Amino acid sequence: MAAPHPAALLRGLPAPMVSVMLGLAVVASSIGGGLGGDSGAPFPWDKVRLPEHVVPLHYHLLIHPNLTTQTFTGTAAIDLTVTRQTSAVILHSKRLHVAWAAIGAQEARVLEQQALEQVALLAAEPLRAGHNYTVTIQYTANLSDSFHGFYKSTYRTQEGELRVLAATQFEPTFARTAFPCFDEPAFKARFSVKIRREPKHLALSNMPLMKTVNINSWLVEDHFDTSVKMSTYLVAFIVSDFKSISKISSHGVNISVYTVPEKIDQADYALDAAVKLLDFYEDYFSISYPLPKQDLAAIPDFQSGAMENWGLTTYRESALLYDPDKSSASSRLWITMIIAHELAHQWFGNLVTMEWWNDLWLNEGFAKFMEFVSVNITHPELKVEDYFLSNCFDAMEVDALNSSHPVSTPVKDPAQILEMFDDVSYVKGSCILNMLKDYLTDDVFKAGLVQYLQKYSYQNTKNEDLWNSMTNICPTVGTDKSEQQGDGFCRRNQQSSSNAHWTKGETLDVKAMMNTWTLQKGFPLVTVTVRGKNVHLQQEHYMTGTDSHSSTGYLWHIPLTYITSKADTVQRFLMTTKTDVIILPEEVEWIKFNVYMNGYYIVHYEDDGWDHLINLLKENHTAISNNDRASLINNIFQLVRIKKIPISKALDLTLYLKRETQIMPVLQGMNELVPIYKLMEKRDMDDTEKQLKEYIVNLFKDLIDKQLWSDDGSVSERMLRQSLLLFACVRRYQPCVDKAEEYFLKWQKSNGTLSLPADVKTAVYAVGAQTSEGWDFLLSKYRQHSFSIDKSRIELALSFTRNKDKLQWLLDQGLRGDIIKTQDLPHIILYVARNPSGYQLAWTFLKENWEKLVEKFELGSNSIATIVTGVTNKYSTRLQLAQVKEFFSSLEEKSAQLRCIQQAIETIEDNIQWMDTNLNDIKTWLQKNHL
Repeated sequence: MAAPHPAALLRGLPAPMVSVMLGLAVVASSIGGGLGGDSGAPFPWDKVRLPEHVVPLHYHLLIHPNLTTQTFTGTAAIDLTVTRQTSAVILHSKRLHVAWAAIGAQEARVLEQQALEQVALLAAEPLRAGHNYTVTIQYTANLSDSFHGFYKSTYRTQEGELRVLAATQFEPTFARTAFPCFDEPAFKARFSVKIRREPKHLALSNMPLMKTVNINSWLVEDHFDTSVKMSTYLVAFIVSDFKSISKISSHGVNISVYTVPEKIDQADYALDAAVKLLDFYEDYFSISYPLPKQDLAAIPDFQSGAMENWGLTTYRESALLYDPDKSSASSRLWITMIIAHELAHQWFGNLVTMEWWNDLWLNEGFAKFMEFVSVNITHPELKVEDYFLSNCFDAMEVDALNSSHPVSTPVKDPAQILEMFDDVSYVKGSCILNMLKDYLTDDVFKAGLVQYLQKYSYQNTKNEDLWNSMTNICPTVGTDKSEQQGDGFCRRNQQSSSNAHWTKGETLDVKAMMNTWTLQKGFPLVTVTVRGKNVHLQQEHYMTGTDSHSSTGYLWHIPLTYITSKADTVQRFLMTTKTDVIILPEEVEWIKFNVYMNGYYIVHYEDDGWDHLINLLKENHTAISNNDRASLINNIFQLVRIKKIPISKALDLTLYLKRETQIMPVLQGMNELVPIYKLMEKRDMDDTEKQLKEYIVNLFKDLIDKQLWSDDGSVSERMLRQSLLLFACVRRYQPCVDKAEEYFLKWQKSNGTLSLPADVKTAVYAVGAQTSEGWDFLLSKYRQHSFSIDKSRIELALSFTRNKDKLQWLLDQGLRGDIIKTQDLPHIILYVARNPSGYQLAWTFLKENWEKLVEKFELGSNSIATIVTGVTNKYSTRLQLAQVKEFFSSLEEKSAQLRCIQQAIETIEDNIQWMDTNLNDIKTWLQKNHL
């Protein structure tokens, strides 16, 4: 590992700097009419992307936040190199008031182009090609009120005192709001950061602290070591009063967890997980973690789950803090996976970074995928493989819409870039990587990853760089005889064993195959027709909605896998044409494709194919794996959506669930059935809805009755218990409600001191919140420091009330951000929208507060998408569709064009069509099938 450069001092800064740095008032005039400004001259650049002929090498930053006035001052001295003669340096700047700027020793004129978030520094004489220069900019700004840029966060101590801290969130395009910079991922540079703060505070940044200098009695200056070469979006700094705990990893990295002082006793689990995971990645990638330390900081106000800033990863408190006595099993799983995700980014994203945001999936798809690879080995008891699949099903739901996008898709402006942070980039990205790993074998896949990371360390990559790294790998694996051909491709010999790979003598052209998965949207539907020993295959683009019959003509290279009634050894076949035929050695009763659901495609079994599989589930469901059962449940309901199968046949399949005990198929059954009556709730269709609810409860009744009201069992058993009990209690299944009421009354009597089992708390709280008195008691506990671990559970429980005033109060408080933090508002809106008494309130709230929501969460963000789709995704009437269209078309163009709005409209149209087609058939089927 190369030693970091010693901290570089700010160089050649003129006298006005000191007064600017210590002055805390924000310069009132923005650039243009202000200091060094020139409102008359034309801006010398007109593109969203910066010119490439000025390249930053090293940033020297001095940042001084004032947590009282909530402003900050800064000086950025940027060493840069010029590759073509130019008279201007164009860089990003947003909401910064520039007080003074220079190129070298000469003052520079400053122009601002607000629409492009850029400033231009005009040189007195041209900057020459092949020469290096230092530009210096002094500026002031306000700490942001949103969750992006250099922003303000607050928390209350046990005594109720409000404390302020400042933290950063720069990805994707918000570093420019904290310091002027070349804010594009390909402009990698080194960073030397200095932070001024009060002595009572603590400053953190990406690199370790080198020294602290006293400026005067009320101000000190921390000097941090120089970073490795990295993108601007990974820079981070925090000024707070956090406390920490630390350990040294077996590779010698100093790992620390930072939290607000009163929660430091909840940091142990995260610290141990981080040590294990960082060690795992260093071994797996065969590349040392290049920094001396890795800090994990829990920020009281945080919009997403976490952020991978190099050496200083930041998290929502609920994504990092764990109390072994009070936290649920699902919380432990989530925390472990989020830490695994952010630490995977230290290699995928930080060390090797996508060239531009169109390939964001190279960061996010990989980090999501590596969560499962790493946690599977470091924490086998969590059984992460159980949750990978349901993630893929969620991605397919969005990816089936016409408004979906390819994994790799062109983007230009900040809102479009933010929109890339969605299920397609993260989850579909991880699902197609999992499919590729299954196709290439673990060893070949891993060797390709290591080659990719080693070759492109500290650089930027495109899609094809990854595929090229995968194509030229040829280790010998197990019984697979592999030989390197002169053309650099691997050829495999077909073996009869289960790890035999694909078609005989076939060239593994990874790039050609994976381009079909990353450059076109959607996924294939494979239709299987068995004729004796011949299995006829046909692929088409699976698409829901009104346009689903207009073919896109897409073709995929699909690595098919299958098992049959006669052979449980996995057979493999690479399908690259629209139709194909497999010849079996003998006739079979049933055939199941997409074994373990490792492939990102769905399967339709023509003629009596489904009948044989439904019969198999009825007679002997454990003959196929949990994942295979879950995928059959998912696939059959997806086929109902495109009218390939009647709803009655899908419901016939669900009858077997009466005997199912495993978490994956049980939850998948719920995920398909519950949304159907949720559609009915928003049409006020009491009878059918009640019948369907009863059917679902009866389906799982035996399993619900078997649940212990304790925290015993494996993580999977505990998570299943939490889901089943909440489901049963909310659906008013009497034995569950009685038990929960009994627990709640005892807990209330003890004034909240009675210790409830962590996995049954949500159900107990949800039942307790049904009375006005219970609701008020829960809220009083929510506000107490000792219940911080339970906040998200209590929010969910409070949202189950049928009292509209209380629901409205939750929404209003979430926006105010005092009692309920605004970071939780997207969830609160979602919860209220799911409540039959609250869905109209949620829609009105969205319309009346649209501007405020966008201001707080940013246009294009995942939070806005969650709110829009969450409020509308169970609408299924033409009136509801008209209202949604009318509101969103009334907004200004940038809002109206958001992808989440197209998705919302398509989903409602799809729901209308679904209800028109299936509603009467559901009524008929329910009358025939009383359980």
